[in-house]
Amino acid sequence: MDEAKDSYYSVSGESRGVYRDKASRFISIAMPVASEEEVKQELTKFRKAYHDANHHCYAYRLGPEDQTYRYNDDGEPSGSAGRPIYGQILSSGVSDVLVVVVRYFGGTKLGVPGLINAYKTAAREALAGAAVIEKVVRVPFTVTCSYEVMNDVMRILKEEQARITSQNAMETIEITFLVRKGMADRVEERLKRLKISSLRKEIIK
Repeated sequence: MDEAKDSYYSVSGESRGVYRDKASRFISIAMPVASEEEVKQELTKFRKAYHDANHHCYAYRLGPEDQTYRYNDDGEPSGSAGRPIYGQILSSGVSDVLVVVVRYFGGTKLGVPGLINAYKTAAREALAGAAVIEKVVRVPFTVTCSYEVMNDVMRILKEEQARITSQNAMETIEITFLVRKGMADRVEERLKRLKISSLRKEIIK
C-alpha cells in the first residue's frame, strides 16, 4: 500500500441472502471480522446453528491489501464453492469480511457449473445487502519528551488529527498515538524537529 492509499472498505454488520436451485437451498451470511481467530469463532457458531446443513463453505479476506485470505469448499467439488465466494468478496471491494454459504441438498445434483453459479449468487446476495464503511489505516507512534516541549508536541498532534491512545507522565512524558498512514511521514518529521527524547514508529506491513 502506498502512502496515498491509506483507507479501505469493509462491512458494518451482518447481512444475509438466499438462493435456490433444483430444491437445493443456499443460505449466505456476510459479516465483519477483524482476525483469523474471530473467523474461527464465527465458523464454529454457524456450524452449530446450521448443524443439519450438508455443507458450510466460506471465504474471508483481512487487511487493506489481501494480507490474509482463505476459502474452503467443505466437501463440495474443488473450486466450486470457496473460490466463487471469494471472487464475490473481491468484486465487492470489501475486506475484513467473512462470507459463509450453507447448503441444504435438495436431492438433485447441480454439477460443478451449477454449484459455482449457486455459491457465487448466494455470496453476492449477502454482500449486496451489507452496509459498506470506510476504514482508515493508522500508524502507531510513541513519543517521549520533556515537559518543556510537551505543549509543542500536543499542538502538532492536534493539527495532524492524531488519536492519542495513552499518556504517561513521570520524569518525562510518554504519549502513544495513532496517525493516518498518509500523514505519518510528515508527523514524524515535525516531531523530530523538536527536542524530544525518543520517537518510535511501528512498521505497518
